[in-house]
Amino acid sequence: MTAFAKTSQLMKRGTDFLGSEYAVLCGAMSWVSERGLVSAISNAGGFGVIACGAMTPDLLDNEIAETKKLTSKPFGVNLITMHPQIFELIEVCAKYGVTHVVLAGGIPPKGSVEAIKAFGAKVIVFAPTLALAKKLLRSGGDALVIEGMEAGGHIGPVSTSVLAQEFLPALAEDHLVFVAGGIGRGEAIAGYLEMGAVGVQLGTRFACAKESIAHENFKKAFFRANARDAIASVQVDPRLPVIPVRALKNKGTEEFTAKQREVAAILDSEGIPMLEAQLQIEHYWAGALRKAVIDGDVENGSLMAGQSVGMVKEEEPVADIMTSLMEESEAALTGR
Repeated sequence: MTAFAKTSQLMKRGTDFLGSEYAVLCGAMSWVSERGLVSAISNAGGFGVIACGAMTPDLLDNEIAETKKLTSKPFGVNLITMHPQIFELIEVCAKYGVTHVVLAGGIPPKGSVEAIKAFGAKVIVFAPTLALAKKLLRSGGDALVIEGMEAGGHIGPVSTSVLAQEFLPALAEDHLVFVAGGIGRGEAIAGYLEMGAVGVQLGTRFACAKESIAHENFKKAFFRANARDAIASVQVDPRLPVIPVRALKNKGTEEFTAKQREVAAILDSEGIPMLEAQLQIEHYWAGALRKAVIDGDVENGSLMAGQSVGMVKEEEPVADIMTSLMEESEAALTGR
């Protein structure tokens, strides 16, 4: 621990909260953040998070059980707030005594935060605006992740550096705030810690780790890419509030635009409820991601990546990535 004394000191509130050695969360990446990567990150001193995504309660049950066989360290589970079976998923987390549940993708449904707290778990929330952040923290959120638009996957409209300047001075003293989006090196971690963050979350940097099950083709696409290749999806229909997604440009990104048109047309003709339309989009993403991550179809699948993808150059063990991040942060803090 003493090797990274300055960084550890600034992360102390974060590590006390997570129960990990370093306050470095791994972003929940659908199909990528599964037992292998999650356990490797927790074993390396970080905090792995299972991406539940569109999983059924049975699948999540199995995933948590298998992760527990691979690590005795704490890890979390990320649940999407609009999942139709969110309360059953919370019950699965309760069954295994999951210590931290991350709620992503919108305002948590009524009673969900209470249901998580009822079995003693901590609740981590996301908020794109300061007003919503305060509301979520008041209504039971134990910690907050602010995620800038540089991130991969579902993104908000504001950059990480702006969010950090707006949120941290207002919240950092009384609340636990983690910063995410576009972080690829330890120097950036040091900067956010100095601003009052208790830790960070990285996804893209870990997506191509040796322990990641992502297909070789998926990893190679990351190694070839630079920051400007990771583009945000375009919203086709203003009535269909699709959260933009950042991914590497390919045929799949074009297909998503077509998929939105198709869902918008169904919304018109058959009058399906908005939630149903949004779920169709979510299921589309789950399928497109699987195509790329598992099947290696990097042309038609979705290559969700943050703008830090240009810093991912080779397949490295998670432990090495974690050590480099901490060494870079420590050197930056010591140099100052």
